[in-house]
Amino acid sequence: MRPPLPVRKSILAEIVRLGWPVFIAQFAVMANGLIDTVMAGRYGTEDLAAVGIGASIYATLFITLMGVLFAVTPIAAQLYGAGRHHAIGEEVRQSAWLALALAALSFAMLRNPDPLLALSRLEPGVEVRVRAYLDAISWAVPAALLFRVFQSFATAVARPRVVMTLNLAGLALKVPLNAVFMYGWAGLPGLGAPGCGVATAVIAWMTCIAGWLYCAREADLRRFGVLERWSWPQPRAQWQLVALGLPIGFTILVDVTAFTFMALFVARFGAQFSGAHQIAANVAALSFMLPLALGHATSVLVGHAIGAREPRRARVTGLVGVRLGVALSLGVAAAIFLGAGVIASLYTVDPDVRRIGAALLALVAVYHVVDAEQAVAVNAVRAYKKTAVPMAIYVVALWGLGLGGGYVLGVVGLGGEPLRAAGFWIGAIAGMTVTAVAVTLYFLRVSRLAVEDAARERSAAA
Repeated sequence: MRPPLPVRKSILAEIVRLGWPVFIAQFAVMANGLIDTVMAGRYGTEDLAAVGIGASIYATLFITLMGVLFAVTPIAAQLYGAGRHHAIGEEVRQSAWLALALAALSFAMLRNPDPLLALSRLEPGVEVRVRAYLDAISWAVPAALLFRVFQSFATAVARPRVVMTLNLAGLALKVPLNAVFMYGWAGLPGLGAPGCGVATAVIAWMTCIAGWLYCAREADLRRFGVLERWSWPQPRAQWQLVALGLPIGFTILVDVTAFTFMALFVARFGAQFSGAHQIAANVAALSFMLPLALGHATSVLVGHAIGAREPRRARVTGLVGVRLGVALSLGVAAAIFLGAGVIASLYTVDPDVRRIGAALLALVAVYHVVDAEQAVAVNAVRAYKKTAVPMAIYVVALWGLGLGGGYVLGVVGLGGEPLRAAGFWIGAIAGMTVTAVAVTLYFLRVSRLAVEDAARERSAAA
């Protein structure tokens, strides 16, 4: 039976209320990367290349490890819905230990990047700057992952505005700190590209410390007892976090590397196609921030309903979130499609790059719709602590059909001339469409079984 309209409107309002601060917080993080790119570009060509390469290595590693910590959100959200507030504190403390372990792994890899740099065959001047950038930004990892735990906790208990505020404060500091460490100030040497990494590390520690101080002093968060006592790592709790979070991290790795390999293959077609692809990929990434925020908000609210033993409301919340994500994505897609030429011209003055970029943006418009659907649906599924099946779907659809199909269409050609960059985007659309449909159907199955299980329990109790 379809829920009454007032119920659906109430759920929609909750998703929007929780989602908009998450969206702004994520957009602030994206803007940091844009600032680094612009300022490094003005500093020098080698520094721009170093920031681009170094940031790609850092982002791939950090986002994957950060994905493992996404396990905190469904766990804390279900406990919050069940009213077990002090149990949340123990889960957050255990997550902090996991964050430190992941930080140690990431720190070691960033400071020993030889296997990754060997693939790039960089010019000596660029390689020196990349290594220095990675050395500097490696110090950001412990703080950034600990802040990720705080962010997941705050969002799970419906307090995302503090995260938004801290991310905006970090963004406000980015330009002046970049200027200090890149160009030198008050006797400090100018570091160029590595200065971006130093600024990122300083901001990471400032936001991390501010977040946990807020947690210690704010009465609304103190009631969860996160910092009221010390807890050593518990093997069972750590295993539960890893078992839930590792598939999420690997899923994110699949998504990120699918784009990474697309860029590498498209680079074969020359600088114009590579530049046009970069425009398309950047617009796709920026557009993704909105459905990603809706996905996080939907996941939290589904988790609350599951914890409160309201499986029907959990299912309806997921469906409302997916429908809202798709509806908004259609508006964004229309804007991208109709404004493709104008958008491309904002990135480049090269007429050939602009022409190719505009054609690719038309494909990005289609891609965004299915990307938005899967972003909300997969987060709704994670609220049920189901992560292994979505991981398998992503591997098959994005690596197999998406990247593999893109290679066939773009490089090999299918009964005709290779489509080059457009072929990879068509493959990406096909892979993401399969992903969106499969994950949505999986959510419908999981949520339906939860409703049926609850009905059987009530019948048995009666």
